[in-house]
Amino acid sequence: MSKNTKIHECDVLVIGSGAAGLSLAISLAKDDRKIIVLSKAQIGAGSTNYAQGGIAAVYNTEDDHDSVAEHVRDTLIAGAGICDESAVEFTLKNAHDSIAWLIEQGVPFDEKEEAYTKEQSPYHLHREGGHSHRRIFHAADHTGHTIQETLNKVALANPNIEILTNYHAIDLITTRKLGIAGNRVLGAYVYNNNDDCVETIKAKFTALCTGGASKVYQYTCNPEVSSGDGIAMAWRAGCRVANMEFNQFHPTTLYNQNDRNFLLTEALRGEGALLKRPNGTRFMPDYDERGELAPRDIVARAIDHEMKKLGVDCMFLDISHKSPEFITKHFPTIYERCLKIGLDITKQPIPIVPAAHFTCGGVMVDNHGRTDIDNLYAIGEVSYTGLHGANRLASNSLLECVVYGHAAAKDIIARLPLVSNIPDLPTWDESQVTNADEEVIIQHNWHELRLTMWDYVGIVRTDKRLERALHRINLLKDEVQEFYSNFRVSKNLLELRNLLQVAELIVKCSMNRKNSVGLHYNIDHLEAPTDKKPTILSPFEK
Repeated sequence: MSKNTKIHECDVLVIGSGAAGLSLAISLAKDDRKIIVLSKAQIGAGSTNYAQGGIAAVYNTEDDHDSVAEHVRDTLIAGAGICDESAVEFTLKNAHDSIAWLIEQGVPFDEKEEAYTKEQSPYHLHREGGHSHRRIFHAADHTGHTIQETLNKVALANPNIEILTNYHAIDLITTRKLGIAGNRVLGAYVYNNNDDCVETIKAKFTALCTGGASKVYQYTCNPEVSSGDGIAMAWRAGCRVANMEFNQFHPTTLYNQNDRNFLLTEALRGEGALLKRPNGTRFMPDYDERGELAPRDIVARAIDHEMKKLGVDCMFLDISHKSPEFITKHFPTIYERCLKIGLDITKQPIPIVPAAHFTCGGVMVDNHGRTDIDNLYAIGEVSYTGLHGANRLASNSLLECVVYGHAAAKDIIARLPLVSNIPDLPTWDESQVTNADEEVIIQHNWHELRLTMWDYVGIVRTDKRLERALHRINLLKDEVQEFYSNFRVSKNLLELRNLLQVAELIVKCSMNRKNSVGLHYNIDHLEAPTDKKPTILSPFEK
């Protein structure tokens, strides 16, 4: 690694280039404000790009006779009583304006083919599990990709936004770390993967928009970049985290050794797809009266239970009873993807397994997206707003990104004139480290961590499994910290360091919750919670 003392300066550093990061950056990039967007890979390589289903919002109350109150009710039910009701109401009341903003940016949501009244909106809406009405705006079955592409074009065309690709944030720079009074963020150290060096970014405000941490599990439908970087960095800087025990496992991902990690949208079940055993019989009615439209935690546990009970590798999702024209029109991406592996979903059921999908907890923020540290924000899956509770209602996640991106932008714009210039920051010191001699250590620890989390901290947990997981994680953390202290940083080392920190937080939150609710299911504590309190961890409490 060559020595590099390059220092970037900006008004706002946005770490992450998905829906959360770009919604924030685009909303800020006016009046000569300089915004730097940091992208770990190419722009838009995060989870937004892979979101198939859509974005939930009550845009017009004439659509399916829906209301914001009904959307709030569905969200609270899915969250199993652990949501922050004020955060739910704040988010869903701002849903209409967020959809309108996306449409204004150019997102081409699907429109109705059938006739509609002038009081109704022109958009075709899906219904998904846990929703009582059709309220899911979508672009076929590639909504996230369409939103991502649209926001990419807008951001790239804005001269006030500088996008740095293949840059990996290492750690936040704060006044506390520099021995200055208070705890205010001043920027970040970042690894430039293009030039194999560490650079410094000075910023008046910093926003973590880094997504979730599902890569901590052996099986996930998330992209490679979902390694919990923002959660780990915020924790090390002094932020509290909450509800890390609630990891959502998407019930239906494609089971195929040659095409792993491909999610099969909730909208399939919303449009009538049925879950079946290998012998072709349905099983969801045995677990919940809502059948295939039960919330994700219930569906995932049912699939997991059936697989273990029957000793099989997968269950099946069948939509072949619908017409081929209907399937290929509404689910073209899934149809083409399955066809490439020799599976015609218009005629055959799809083999499926659950996989880690969404981190419902994260860095604690308020309704402006502010964290515990002055001038530091967290937006999207990296954050804990209180919206999701013990389980996320389908298609509320993209909405959260846009709503809180706009809320944070308004707050930052109001506060920017009050922020003084950033003092000189020390450059990254690598004088005491050398090049790593055995990268195999990183790879071995990486695989051990993800398998440990899958086996011991997965869909079904026990006290003993959690204790074993924490013991292994602590040993791995010690090894990796020694490695980090003695060798120059690399992308894999930085991700493993962050994943180990997040894994510890997940296990500790799981151990602190002495009940089973939503996505946290511990067979040693099957009783329901007696209160609606989140599980909160502070880095200053041992």
